[in-house]
Amino acid sequence: MENEKDPDRKRDSPASGEKEDDRLKKIRHKIVIGSGKGGVGKSTVTANMAISFKRRGYSVGILDADITGPDIPKLLGIEEKRLTASDEGIEPADSMGIKVVSMALLLESRDSAVVWRGPMKMAALKQFVFDVNWGELDFLLVDLPPGTSDEPISVVQLLSGMDGAIVVTTPQDVALLDSRKAVNMFLMMGVRVLGIIENMSGFRCPNCGTVVNIFSRGGGERAARELGVDFLGSLPLDPRIVSVSDMGKSFIENGDIGEAFEKIVDRLLEKLSEKKV
Repeated sequence: MENEKDPDRKRDSPASGEKEDDRLKKIRHKIVIGSGKGGVGKSTVTANMAISFKRRGYSVGILDADITGPDIPKLLGIEEKRLTASDEGIEPADSMGIKVVSMALLLESRDSAVVWRGPMKMAALKQFVFDVNWGELDFLLVDLPPGTSDEPISVVQLLSGMDGAIVVTTPQDVALLDSRKAVNMFLMMGVRVLGIIENMSGFRCPNCGTVVNIFSRGGGERAARELGVDFLGSLPLDPRIVSVSDMGKSFIENGDIGEAFEKIVDRLLEKLSEKKV
């Protein structure tokens, strides 16, 4: 992959001769999903949101922007697939009709480490945005790496006409502390925060039905209120999410978890309709 000093410089796409912005203009909605720290379920939310959109009849793509820790192919059950090249550029892999680009789809094996410094990661991200033959999409979901440094900043700067950002958190204070920073990063960059999703919010015992708040509960909604952004909803801590995700399947069909998630997607679509139909 090429290594350019200026990540924001406009150029022609080497594959098709299109201008960079021309490819992005074919994508109706561009949304980044971020978090202040790792391990909060951001990639799981991204993958299942794409599946929910696809089932509603939308055309969807996922850009896995976590260069050193790409998880999207595992969550979608396409670890064995690889990206290919054509006259139109990099061709995404396919999962259930969802277009997927991820560094994991370029590695020799799932255990291969990407030992790159910043400039190489930035060059790869630029190619993932501009040199991929995304075609016409209703939604491009970008799964950001955790934190508020180089990669998230660069992706936000590259995605012209972005609709906004979703921040995923868990209820405990240490996650909320970092999630607040993620919200403030987006706001400082002039990015609309579409809302906060609280993951791992309460565990319902499958035997007695008692709800145990292992990681506390309600912190995400409280943080959203204090930061002046919308709260999109909460997802329970449920072993079924782990089991189906490890198999590369969606949890949307699973009872109360799926119902809670679909309500979150409903709220997100309502938010997007406030900007453009």
